[in-house]
Amino acid sequence: MSATRAEIAVVAVAELFRGDGEILVSPMGLIPQIGAKLARLTFEPDLLMSDGEARLVTPDGVVEGWQPFRKMLDTIVPHGRRHVVMGANQIDRYGNQNISAIGDHARPTKQLLGVRGAPGNTINHRTSYWVPRHSTRVFVDTVDVVSGVGYDNAAKAGPSAQRYHDVHRVVSNLGVFDFGGPDHTMRAVSLHPGVTRDEVTAATTFELDFTGTGTTREPTDGELRLVREVVDPKSLRDKEVPA
Repeated sequence: MSATRAEIAVVAVAELFRGDGEILVSPMGLIPQIGAKLARLTFEPDLLMSDGEARLVTPDGVVEGWQPFRKMLDTIVPHGRRHVVMGANQIDRYGNQNISAIGDHARPTKQLLGVRGAPGNTINHRTSYWVPRHSTRVFVDTVDVVSGVGYDNAAKAGPSAQRYHDVHRVVSNLGVFDFGGPDHTMRAVSLHPGVTRDEVTAATTFELDFTGTGTTREPTDGELRLVREVVDPKSLRDKEVPA
């Protein structure tokens, strides 16, 4: 069974949660949701999945528990017991993320979501990012507004900001990246099958570390069946990442 690029990305997102155990996951966006559900159905059955409001649910939507917002803020968010996957309109080599505005903050050329929960997410628990279209518009030298806090700014803020700061991975339609380069700069962990180093370099403004870069694993036949028949039978994934 051959996998599409979207299915490769789904598995790469699922792998973000490997080893997390019993932890609350908050996957924002279609591919992150599919990936989190796949992880729970396969190698991470203890993951706690939120419906985004007040319930803990199974991959097929059955309510398992009650998780009101205040309780989550009191018991989950401040103690590193959550793994959130957010999007990024811009991200730089240190993992600073922007979802707020493009251009000068006083007079932006494009207004986006605002910083929302990104600062609290990035200093309180593990955070990963999903970027469906890897380009120089997203992977930039310097973000216009720091929404999610990267490694350089966490270091400037001191030990209290670093206690649970953990920008884990970035998954894009081209590959998987972490911050294992010099001084916590972005490193290419793996490129998706068929993607070249030159293609990634051309789509990234800053210099990437390619030390030890491998190839993103393909889904097993069992994982493909789960994605195609159980988790995403309408193939919505292919609209986000075209084949």
